[in-house]
Amino acid sequence: MLENGEMWSVVGSDPSTTNNRMELQAIIQALKFAQGNEYVIYTDSKWALKCATGEWRRKANLDLWKDYEISLRGRKIHYVWVRGHNGDEYNEIVDDLARAEAKSVKK
Repeated sequence: MLENGEMWSVVGSDPSTTNNRMELQAIIQALKFAQGNEYVIYTDSKWALKCATGEWRRKANLDLWKDYEISLRGRKIHYVWVRGHNGDEYNEIVDDLARAEAKSVKK
């Protein structure tokens, strides 16, 4: 997360989950840690973006979508889609973090 010019990250994993759940969980956790009322979330997940913005119907992971809605209260969120694995500096950083976390689970 980049906030007030500072970058910080939190990582986690669940060996029995899906990439979509982890994408959504990452957004939820970032919002839980964040203190402000307005944020821009950059994501390479069209699924997360389109479900979050209401363009697609939320059919799965409804437990997490409920948590997401709770974390949104009183906040304004803008979403920006970035192409994954395309040289975006921050997307590459989070991909590296995700790969390292996934690798640690496989051990």
